Amino acid sequence: MTPAIDYLRAHKIPFTVHEYQLKHSSDNYGQDVADALGVPHSQLFKTLLIALNGNPKTLAACLVPVAGSLNLKLAAKALGAKRAELADVAQAEKSSGYVVGGISPFGQKKALPTVLDASAVLLTSLYASAGRRGLQIEVAPARLAEALGAVIDDISA
Repeated sequence: MTPAIDYLRAHKIPFTVHEYQLKHSSDNYGQDVADALGVPHSQLFKTLLIALNGNPKTLAACLVPVAGSLNLKLAAKALGAKRAELADVAQAEKSSGYVVGGISPFGQKKALPTVLDASAVLLTSLYASAGRRGLQIEVAPARLAEALGAVIDDISA
């Protein structure tokens, strides 16, 4: 099990675990994962950590569909910050306890402010990393937002 799965169980959040194997790899890992799972690219969300206001230690998590990209200006605004940039890989891994490509929004070493892209509210379920490559969690967007105290806002481009 992973800390993400343990977190969901501890908080009694209903979820389904999906395993996958990539048969090929392109420049877009997230879309490759969605294809391997047979789900629309708009339903699989990537978790990106950002640094706020130029401080590499003030991090937040953003969940956006793999079909799009994160708009840093919109993410900063949603979090009440003046600006945001993608977190350094080493800092993201240290803060979350996960490796890049397997960062889950759940069960991170340090709870971070979180923003879920508003496109999620149109879905009955979404997929997010379960904390390691080859494993995804399917969960209702409302339950994800509730479990993480996430803000829901338009943050994807």
